[in-house]
Amino acid sequence: MSNDRAPAAVLEKVCEGVSRLEAGTRAHVASRILEAATKGDTSPDRLKRIGRKALHEALTMWR
Repeated sequence: MSNDRAPAAVLEKVCEGVSRLEAGTRAHVASRILEAATKGDTSPDRLKRIGRKALHEALTMWR
């Protein structure tokens, strides 16, 4: 996976069980992944951890 596609690929992997209709959840996860990548954190494994944490946050925020 090239670094320029890493954030998008990680988003798809982390959100594979999340409906595309759940735009708020997906946007929250994407925001956190992109924030980390913008700061230079481009390791796919690290971005996955950040994405999973953001997904957990999003799922508990809207309960």
